[in-house]
Amino acid sequence: MPLFRLDSRFPELFPDPAKVNGRGPACFGGDLSPERLFAAYRLGFFPWFSEGDPILWWHPDPRFVLFPKNLKVSKSMRPYFNQQKYTVRFDTRFEEVMRECQKKIRPGQWGSWITEDLIEGYVSLHEKGIAHCVEVYEGDELVGGLYGLALGKVFFGESMFHHRPNASKFGFISLVRRLEERGYRMIDCQQKTNHLQSLGGESISREIFMDEIAPIDSEDTERGKWC
Repeated sequence: MPLFRLDSRFPELFPDPAKVNGRGPACFGGDLSPERLFAAYRLGFFPWFSEGDPILWWHPDPRFVLFPKNLKVSKSMRPYFNQQKYTVRFDTRFEEVMRECQKKIRPGQWGSWITEDLIEGYVSLHEKGIAHCVEVYEGDELVGGLYGLALGKVFFGESMFHHRPNASKFGFISLVRRLEERGYRMIDCQQKTNHLQSLGGESISREIFMDEIAPIDSEDTERGKWC
């Protein structure tokens, strides 16, 4: 399939998701403005590239997601909640959570894909009440977290970090429970990982994924800071 090129001007339409590569980058170019990011996510595209490379946009097929009703909490995680090992807050240190994720170098990576322009774009979306973060604390110390976007009744997860055992998993489980209480349909996890699969994540086809995100334009988006 062709690799579509986006113009640097906005608005620039993203290609039809049904016509893009599902195994590699779907398109490249454009910018990381909050307007562009918003336009991307409502169609299921997300940016992922290395510092110094062209901006690459992805639309994987299959897609890895988690339906809140299918959340799995292992026996080893239950004591963390029963004993209140950690506490969770939302949306009080968004940029700091992003920068902690930026520092997290994963196997096979030479550096972080979370660039300064990307941070600026997501922080702008956070200020508009669309991007959100989960913060996990041990006492007063930030030891884990994650961030993403909420559009309609779908949460698009982006990245997570931890400095203590299972802190990111604790934050993710807390997020899923919060989303289920508020009627969210699905969490987009983008790519399969053993970590997310153990929590109940599953692969679905692009066709099913697009059906799941199709209603977001007609749904109320939970804007503003989360409590």
